[in-house]
Amino acid sequence: MNHRLYSVLVLCALLLPPSLCAKVRPPKPVLPVPTAHQVAWQRMETYAFIHYGPDTYSGDDGVEWGYGNSPVSLFNPTLGYCDVDQWAEALKAGGMKGVILTAKHHDGFCLWPSQHTDYSVRNSPYKGGKGDVVGELADACRRHGLKFGVYLSPWDRHQATYATPAYVDYYKKQLRELLSNYGELFEVWFDGANGGDGWYGGADEKRSIDKEHYYDFPTLFSYVRELQPQAIIFSNGGPGCRWVGNEDGIAGETNWAMLRRGDDRPAFDASYSTTGAEDGEVWVPAECDVSIRRPHWFYHEADNEKGILSADQLVDLYYKNVGRNATFLLNVPVTRTGRMHPTDVANLKAFRQKLDRIFAHNLLRGAKVVAGNVRGRAYKAKNVTDHHYDSYWATADGVHAATLTFRFSSPQSFNRLVLQEYIPLGQRVRQFVAEYTSDGLTWHDVRCGEQTTTIGHKRILVFPTVTATQLRIRFLDSRGPLCINEVGAYLAE
Repeated sequence: MNHRLYSVLVLCALLLPPSLCAKVRPPKPVLPVPTAHQVAWQRMETYAFIHYGPDTYSGDDGVEWGYGNSPVSLFNPTLGYCDVDQWAEALKAGGMKGVILTAKHHDGFCLWPSQHTDYSVRNSPYKGGKGDVVGELADACRRHGLKFGVYLSPWDRHQATYATPAYVDYYKKQLRELLSNYGELFEVWFDGANGGDGWYGGADEKRSIDKEHYYDFPTLFSYVRELQPQAIIFSNGGPGCRWVGNEDGIAGETNWAMLRRGDDRPAFDASYSTTGAEDGEVWVPAECDVSIRRPHWFYHEADNEKGILSADQLVDLYYKNVGRNATFLLNVPVTRTGRMHPTDVANLKAFRQKLDRIFAHNLLRGAKVVAGNVRGRAYKAKNVTDHHYDSYWATADGVHAATLTFRFSSPQSFNRLVLQEYIPLGQRVRQFVAEYTSDGLTWHDVRCGEQTTTIGHKRILVFPTVTATQLRIRFLDSRGPLCINEVGAYLAE
């Protein structure tokens, strides 16, 4: 038996590549790397914001940041209730994977019956003071398979104690209420607006705070980690995810998921938010927030005649945020009735239908794929079209540039290209080029009109339709061995 085993091993060594005779180790991570929760969050790709509160009912079609002096009687949906199931159904039809509710905006009004203030639904006409919009939406999300998150504005233009130590204690108590009573949260949102004019219990004055230290963010974040360890913490600089630096929903063409150590904090000045930092030591990916009603976040009747993003505009934004290694946080406000507006709902559904049609059929799945370098059988080139997240093509140690070539059995037309890196092992690609040939001799660049630098979780190139017999991706530079888990070519209408 030993002699026979020896003979097999010798034959293996002589006839087969070493990678088939011994298990090849996966590439080492290129630091920093995301947590498992950050990976799951980024794979959600699209989720919703809901801005709703007294500003919805203010009567002034320009109010976005309530002053804090609106009477609680103002909050009273004309339906007599909030149709949270309609919200959830509309968002799910739009492909949203979760929703973040403005539990308290800058005006200080609380959409849950907080025990620490009278300025909440508990003292409004809504359901005779028995309502709890946060709880109602959290339950609806569970019914409809959506994740749920909350926004709790640190700035409060209503509270008399704002800018004193007493307010910080008040805010901590409110945060613990939200973290403790509404089930699992996927994200907790800390807005970057801080201090300014406010009612402040009748003081009607301007107050300033030290936004770096006043709120005691380390303690606030410790509450999230204690009570909702899976939740991603958003602020200007994270630490879970960062603001992209604009409210247009657009990430940089170059977009690293990293920040430099020390910038992963709420007071980060956003000087390189759109691009991140290749030399960053902490994983803080970008989130792109934008409202379906431009430029407003709360519902205003005047927006019904203009400013509502169409399905095509939403698809274009998807290319420019999810397709540039970010996530898409789309605000869909609630009207004064307690329902979402039918135009918003229709555009949202059409947006998802368009995306589903565009990305229904990966033309590369039937193509022959050849790699210029392969780490081993477990990391073969064909992995990039198997649609399994945890399988990927990888190159050998020290190989930071290589080529993938896809050969079609017959000419194929396409105008969208999708590439994904296996980010659990870090973000790597610095530069790549996409090329095609129709005759097998002359190669042409895909003319997407963008820098083809970073990839990250997902990169989508949009270009005029080409017809090709072969497609070639040349990865020119990387921070380590290449780890590519998906490549797709698609034909959009």
